Amino acid sequence: MQVQGTGSLISKSSTYTGPIDCALKTLRMEGVTGIFRGGTATFLRESLGNAMFFTVYENVRHFMHLQLKDATEEHKGLADIGIGIISGGLGGVAFWSAVLPLDVAKTMIQTNPDPKYSRNPVQVLNLVYKQAGLRGCYAGLGPTIARAFPANAAAIVAWEFAMKILGIRHN
Repeated sequence: MQVQGTGSLISKSSTYTGPIDCALKTLRMEGVTGIFRGGTATFLRESLGNAMFFTVYENVRHFMHLQLKDATEEHKGLADIGIGIISGGLGGVAFWSAVLPLDVAKTMIQTNPDPKYSRNPVQVLNLVYKQAGLRGCYAGLGPTIARAFPANAAAIVAWEFAMKILGIRHN
């Protein structure tokens, strides 16, 4: 839906009028497998990315708690928020730094209208690398990192706050 009419100076007419129209036309033209186009790349991105996220998040969180062990009880809540911001933000940066090439491949697979276009993320990345080098594989890294830090920091702080309200300890 978001890429309709892109790729030229003159915008094309929209192919889809909305998400349901998009799903129905995709089902009609490509069958059920069309709905899952890019699924392998998405699975790889999420698996590897979350491994990176939680590795960085837990290690940074642990290290910072060790450094702030002697923080007075008076400032403990503020220290916990700060730790959540830093560990969550760095986890998000690690996630996207590690898997942005897979996201580039996923986007190309999902948006290419040619039914013969490869759905193999490794083949697509190989093509991107041959055409645009490493820079092409990391297209959009700046805005993605700029978004990743605050979004993941906020998500982790909210999650940790919810855990605290529910009385669930995170050691």
